[in-house]
Amino acid sequence: MPTQFQSIRKKPDIITINVGGQLFQTTKQTLTLAGSNSLLYTISLSSSNIVPFIDRDPEIFSILLSLLRTSNLPSKAKTIDLQDLIFEAEFYGLGELLVSSLSNPSQFEAFNLERSLVLPLSGRDSPSVISTTDSGSLHVAHGSKITSFDWSLKKKSTILTHFTAVDSLLAISPCLAAAGATDFSGLQILDLKRGFVRETLNWENQTKSDCTVQAIGSSGNHLFTSFESGRRNSNTIMVFDMQDSFSPVSEIAHGEIFGAELDSAIPATKLQWVPGYNLLMAAGSHGGPSGVMGNIRLWDVRSGNVHWGINEKIDCFSDVTVSDNLSAIFKVGVSSGEVYFADMRKLDAVNPWICLGDGRKGLFKGKKEGAGCKIESHGNQVFCSKQGDVELWSEVLIGSTRDYEDELDERVFRKNVIGRMKDSGQSRITNLGFGGNRMVVTRKDQQSVEVWQSASKAY
Repeated sequence: MPTQFQSIRKKPDIITINVGGQLFQTTKQTLTLAGSNSLLYTISLSSSNIVPFIDRDPEIFSILLSLLRTSNLPSKAKTIDLQDLIFEAEFYGLGELLVSSLSNPSQFEAFNLERSLVLPLSGRDSPSVISTTDSGSLHVAHGSKITSFDWSLKKKSTILTHFTAVDSLLAISPCLAAAGATDFSGLQILDLKRGFVRETLNWENQTKSDCTVQAIGSSGNHLFTSFESGRRNSNTIMVFDMQDSFSPVSEIAHGEIFGAELDSAIPATKLQWVPGYNLLMAAGSHGGPSGVMGNIRLWDVRSGNVHWGINEKIDCFSDVTVSDNLSAIFKVGVSSGEVYFADMRKLDAVNPWICLGDGRKGLFKGKKEGAGCKIESHGNQVFCSKQGDVELWSEVLIGSTRDYEDELDERVFRKNVIGRMKDSGQSRITNLGFGGNRMVVTRKDQQSVEVWQSASKAY
């Protein structure tokens, strides 16, 4: 039976590494967290008593070792140039771990956002549409070009498309995107790294005419595309299998113009998947002599049936979004500029909208106070652009003892304005996007993209 003295002297599972002349000690368990493709993982398997020497920067290695131990970068990482940190992480095989740490959505602090970076674009065209990935990489369409930024926003590449202007864009991966235009037939799957069209997807409509793309969305497994016929007398939403070379799966929301029923002629110009409900939100609007009219539909993709829908005429939406976390649909009224919400748990109401403002602004002035406003949901918040500013709406929990019906009736949302005073007063916002721990903003007549991060989390 071993004595107490013998157990103390027993060799612990510790490994010593010499990096650039500086000794580091850690455990085998920590090094194995680097993954089987990492140099550090190989060192952890070594049974030799010789201390391995790595001729690299010891200061950066200490930061990466801390990342392995805690899954977070230490504060001193901000003193190191990001590109140097990326280069060293890739050498050790820790690139993916670094990406997940720097772009972790849990580090997104909505109430503490401020403009941290402006990314210039080549040419004279302003961004028409943007799309982000979960890791924080960014695709920007401007004119006939698409410029892609990697997750670090340090590397960018630009390709020239067949479109005169790109109107719809969806990031499938950091190197693959779906793109379409309202004046060019077909949806193109683009390889952004090598700059070629991998696939062209179409809708075989009854009139045999060309079909233009009005909107794109995805659920992870499926790609959704809103098509309109070249004659503008029919439209549909096609479902493609993203796991099977984008083969067509089904067709939903087919609409044809019949007489004076103009509502059926409005194609969906926004598609958004709602994972918590397994529903696809499709919304489209149209301006005419009698004002702006539109519709919002929640589609059950499996059955092809409408789960819920509403036709909009009074204060129709300028933009609409769904928050899965908040179980609510949000819109910004084109006439009033007010933000409304509809609780998805009681959509049977005749008028589901509850105005978060005073409900009267702009309705009888003959003006479109909300024209051009954008609204997007991210996490537990909703973001709405108002000219050059961004409003942040969040739910206030006012108690937990009410019964279910009272809770639905008394939901309270509070408004904040994002950014400091120095960030306001800019030109009108044209796009809002979210990826990783960042918010991305584009503005009218500006050939650049703004990146917003929380001051405490910005690298």
